[in-house]
Amino acid sequence: MTATEAYERVRRRSGGGRPRWDRGIGGSNHTCRVERSCLTVGTAPAAVGASFDDVVKPTVYVVDWAPAKTPLFLEGVARASAALGSTPMAPGTLIGVAALDVPDHLVEVEAAAVID
Repeated sequence: MTATEAYERVRRRSGGGRPRWDRGIGGSNHTCRVERSCLTVGTAPAAVGASFDDVVKPTVYVVDWAPAKTPLFLEGVARASAALGSTPMAPGTLIGVAALDVPDHLVEVEAAAVID
């Protein structure tokens, strides 16, 4: 299996965002992918003076989602939160999808953060 890439975009109110692909995702299960995606999104706000705690609206797309995968999802979020030293992910939307843009992708996280 090739390295999976995660996409993130940080946008300031006054400027455009820039995409970043993180090729360092390890593990092939949903827990590892959720953790890595949250870590990637959790570090992005630092570029504009914010943190993962400033994320107010995450939208998470998960391939082949089923309620039985909830413990895997929550474990990934908990690991990322512990690594970032932040509170768990803000309430958001979780959407089950058949596939993402690249076959190896299992999880994609979009996040909106509010900073002063």
